[in-house]
Amino acid sequence: MSTLQNKIDFVALVSVNRANSNGDPLNGNRPRTDLNGYGEISDVCIKRKIRNRMQDLGHPIFVQSEDRCDDGFGSLSERASAAMKGVKDRDAYAANACETWLDVRAFGQVFAFKDAKGVSVGVRGPVSIHQASSVSTVDIESIQITKSVNGEKKGKDENRASDTMGMKHFVRFGLYEIKGSINVQLAEKTGFTEEDAETVKECLRTLFVNDASSARPDGSMEVVKLFWWKHNCKDGQYSSAKVHRSVKIALKDDSKIPQSAEDYAITLEPLPGLEPEIIDGI
Repeated sequence: MSTLQNKIDFVALVSVNRANSNGDPLNGNRPRTDLNGYGEISDVCIKRKIRNRMQDLGHPIFVQSEDRCDDGFGSLSERASAAMKGVKDRDAYAANACETWLDVRAFGQVFAFKDAKGVSVGVRGPVSIHQASSVSTVDIESIQITKSVNGEKKGKDENRASDTMGMKHFVRFGLYEIKGSINVQLAEKTGFTEEDAETVKECLRTLFVNDASSARPDGSMEVVKLFWWKHNCKDGQYSSAKVHRSVKIALKDDSKIPQSAEDYAITLEPLPGLEPEIIDGI
């Protein structure tokens, strides 16, 4: 497998339809928005979904969520200790971690040694993900729900516990942009390969497969389009910012509130010598 030789930029357009795209625990789990009312999805949330898809595709992952743990380890420390047992040299530790886990050689990771010296190993990954933002402002709706808390059978003289009231929040509709890049210089350090880049592409294309929940029912979040630019050199023919800006999205009718991705006109500003691969998502 060859190490990545060409810089890559990408933009994924994601539609959110009556779903909680990324709840904010400090705001009653309401979907994240900025001060101007534009929807947001954190980079951490996006990386979690990519990691889950990597796992679905059969790749070993270091940062596993508890409900998806597939190796029996109860913490990151246990997983690292088992895989890196006896390795004390920092460079060897980083190299072994990158070789063992795809998400480490993609996103990087910090490993801390519990010893008197307090030595830690940091790995910088080549795949960078921006915080996603909606193209237009989004409307957040809230509905009140009842939650049954009768988990156990009550005794003869015990009263039935009362149902409790709760709230459920969702974005009526939003079209979000996920932007990112893959850096060749960092890929050379972690051993990130061309095949790994293809895996990241497939994970982005199928980002919401096996991601359904009560907050995000199946079909409520969808990757509409994935734009994938592969430059002809290590440093890139254009800056990542210019490549990302080449995707132009505008409402077809400014007087109407957008209700689907079809309400937007999506065009590309030409970048001479650099053409993206345009992929339909799932």
